[in-house]
Amino acid sequence: MKFDRFAQWLANWTGRPWSFGVALLLILVWGVSGPLFDFNDTWQLVINTSTTIITFLMVFLIQNTQNRDNDELHIKIDELLRTTRRAHKALLDLEDMDPAQLHALRKQYQRMGERSDDGQTTDEDARD
Repeated sequence: MKFDRFAQWLANWTGRPWSFGVALLLILVWGVSGPLFDFNDTWQLVINTSTTIITFLMVFLIQNTQNRDNDELHIKIDELLRTTRRAHKALLDLEDMDPAQLHALRKQYQRMGERSDDGQTTDEDARD
């Protein structure tokens, strides 16, 4: 559980405009320091290694926050569907459907959307 809190905190921290400014400043300092180090291999290795490690770790951080946000959104939508009297209750378990089932359901809703443009959609269409 502590990783989740840390990941959320770090994602919030790195998602701020000033953190971009800090990163940009570090890159500028690195670039300006090039002549001091004669643009040697070690100078280049520092930025390459640093950015590679940061990118690698950020992938997991971003995935963690995306998973958390996705779970929260699913719970909220499930609650809205649960409390809506005319909602199609099968939509509560969309994440358990395979891609073919999702595609078929999407097609069904597209057809309902086309019929509603013509004024032909009924509540029965959503229950089919």
